Amino acid sequence: MVTVNVFADNTSTQINIATGNSVMEALELAGISIGELDRVEPPGFTVLSDGAKINVIRVREEYYIEQEVIPFEHQELRNEALPEGERRISQSGVNGLREVTYHRIFEDGIEISNSIIRTEILEPAIPEVVMFGSRASFASIELPGKLAYLSAGNAWMMSESTGNRSLMVSTGDLDGRIFSLSPDGKFLLFTRDSEEDGTINSLWAANLEADPVKLIDLGVKNIVHYAEFNSVSNKVAYSTVEWRESAPGWQANNDLLIVEISANGEVSKPQLVIESNSGGVYGWWGTDFSWSPEGDRFLFSRPDGLGIIDLTDESTTILKSVVPYQTGGNWAWIPGASWSPDGNVIYSVDHQDVDSNENGDEDSNQFDLIAIPLSGGETAYLDHDVGMFAFPVASSTEVKTNFISSTDGAVISQAAFSLSYLQALFPDRSDTSGYVAVSMDRDGSNKEKIFPNDGAVGLEPQQPVWSPERMNSEGTYAIALIYNGNIWLVDTISEEALQITGDGLTSKIDWR
Repeated sequence: MVTVNVFADNTSTQINIATGNSVMEALELAGISIGELDRVEPPGFTVLSDGAKINVIRVREEYYIEQEVIPFEHQELRNEALPEGERRISQSGVNGLREVTYHRIFEDGIEISNSIIRTEILEPAIPEVVMFGSRASFASIELPGKLAYLSAGNAWMMSESTGNRSLMVSTGDLDGRIFSLSPDGKFLLFTRDSEEDGTINSLWAANLEADPVKLIDLGVKNIVHYAEFNSVSNKVAYSTVEWRESAPGWQANNDLLIVEISANGEVSKPQLVIESNSGGVYGWWGTDFSWSPEGDRFLFSRPDGLGIIDLTDESTTILKSVVPYQTGGNWAWIPGASWSPDGNVIYSVDHQDVDSNENGDEDSNQFDLIAIPLSGGETAYLDHDVGMFAFPVASSTEVKTNFISSTDGAVISQAAFSLSYLQALFPDRSDTSGYVAVSMDRDGSNKEKIFPNDGAVGLEPQQPVWSPERMNSEGTYAIALIYNGNIWLVDTISEEALQITGDGLTSKIDWR
């Protein structure tokens, strides 16, 4: 026989038990029951020796819920619509409310842990937004259409004049991967940063005609290269990627899908146009797309070539194979490409195989500006050594009187347009070079470098944005560019350049 002491429920009990019995057998002999959460020291299977001590620790748990106030944040935004020094509350802050579920554990009546196991946001906090004026002394000028721009994670709009500016989206989390207006200027399409694990961003649209502006979640995630409104409807096409921890942070799906936004903001189920695929050479980086002016075709551009997808007969046509550029890094080059306004020509950049090697010269630094006629004919080379980030884009169609018929003397008018692109200052290092904006006629004639001036620091790579109409009844078309973080409007004929913002925070623009 051995004698052991049992401590349980603030009581000490001494019992005698046969040699070789365990802790659990001693507790049973003492008439002490053990709950599901209770602990025993030493463990129940331990064989007892004379004088052993057994501790029974009573354990209980409880759950409780508390509601907590979420204090609203205070945000300050620079606003060039206000005089410098003036402050104005644009949005009043409202506290939010969250429900927190706690789990508490007690041992012998003493609390040993209290942890949060669930949090639910009942009402999100609305930040207080205070505008502080930063208006620079720029003269206000007339502005056709609507010019949207991204500044410090927020979307702004100029309409009618450069002095008429409105904050359209103030969430502060627009990442700039997608930022474009619908052709009618009624919607803004954009991506927002995401804090969700495995998610890069999410795709949203803003109904700019609603008061206040209505934000619409399209239910789409991980958009890096492409999302765009159709030119004739409220359909949005987009292409997705999969998040990756390794550089560059994604694996492209090279897919193409379409959703439609109804008048009341409902978003349709996605329509699959192209399934996920490898995307050709360097397809891990991705494919860029562009909807045709008629809205019935897509232009696609990827590291190894250009092509057309026809929605009417679901056919795919390769327009031109391009020698893929070997970047030597964790990124791939995609030739910038765009439609002519009549949908008959594709403007792009060709990577030239200067050595004519059998396997191609992926290290070549020669990039030429090209025009590909879709009605037949050879590819036309409009300019040489423009650099990899030329991003050619045509103006809107305007009617010009070109000639008088020699047969009957009638005046014949023809739709004409201009072309703008970027020219690398150092074409042999165009991946890191600054650029200068160039304007030319659509056939490559009348080429002029228009911005910035000779000797100035070059532009960062970007696609020039044409004014949707003439700047005024007697004026010409202009292009908008971002230079040192500010928007400049450049007259393509007079080459007069006007700076219209001064905060140095602009990163994207669109003009419709």
